Amino acid sequence: MSNANFIDYVKICCRSGRGGSGSPHLHRDRLTAKGGPDGGDGGRGGHVVIRGNKQLWTLLHLKYQKHVIAGSGNNGGASMSTGKQGEDKVIEVPIGTVAKLDADGTQLVEILEDGQTFTLVPGGRGGLGNVHFKSSTQQTPRFAQEGEAGKEEWVVLELKVLADVGLVGFPNAGKSTLLSVLSAAKPEIANYPFTTLTPNLGLVQYRDHRSFVMADIPGIIEGAHEGKGLGLRFLRHIERNAALLFMVPADASDIKKEYAILLNELSQHNPELLDKRRLLAITKSDLLDEELMQEMKEDLPDVACIFISSIAQLNLMQLKDHLWKLINQPS
Repeated sequence: MSNANFIDYVKICCRSGRGGSGSPHLHRDRLTAKGGPDGGDGGRGGHVVIRGNKQLWTLLHLKYQKHVIAGSGNNGGASMSTGKQGEDKVIEVPIGTVAKLDADGTQLVEILEDGQTFTLVPGGRGGLGNVHFKSSTQQTPRFAQEGEAGKEEWVVLELKVLADVGLVGFPNAGKSTLLSVLSAAKPEIANYPFTTLTPNLGLVQYRDHRSFVMADIPGIIEGAHEGKGLGLRFLRHIERNAALLFMVPADASDIKKEYAILLNELSQHNPELLDKRRLLAITKSDLLDEELMQEMKEDLPDVACIFISSIAQLNLMQLKDHLWKLINQPS
């Protein structure tokens, strides 16, 4: 999927329908000149509803849809007939979409299943017909209740990418190169920071015709949890990965420090990310000889590590073995 077509953030104005008014109708026919109340209730206004759709992978179809307006309910009628309900408007979204109120960031729902629905903005209630106001002291009420007005809310929809393995590292750590070598994905690759501006997904083939999905998450920088770089928009995609592959290049000045910074950014964004299974890959290891690798192992972080090189195809099969075990470990 091209970067231009991957949309993971949209803001939409959702307006529910107005409820229909109740009817003040009094019964009249050829034999009844002064009948009692028989006004029906108004129909409720249409809801604005969000629904999960497993066939969707992006919010692209909503990019230019700034307003979603549900239908209004019809007024009640004679013979206690209830007005027709307003038409609901359904917003189809990919699995992993989070809906929040734009005003204060309150999370409304996270769509995790195909067909899951949630009412974002409820329609106004229909008004009661005059039949409800009949009493012993008021036999012929000539009034009815008006329908409730609809509501309007600006709603933010954010998509969190679902993948088995998420690649975590600073810009230019070799994430896109690894994804392009292990899968058929064609991410943009260049020797400058922030080449990747949206997540790229790739299907990695494994032994015995098995496979898993790998996501190249755009590079994190220190302070990403505070919104530096494109921090917050990057970090949320990591939340739905089963395992995390941290990537630090072999020519980094301090591998342990870089890993600690990455880990801190994740924990500051969401402490639950520290519970995810993880592996550290030292990339660009074709620059190292065996003796230097042994020396470096003594000063690496306390986490499972592997030396790899995407260009030289070094230890890539072993990497896939490690990742397969991680994502298939029992919880």
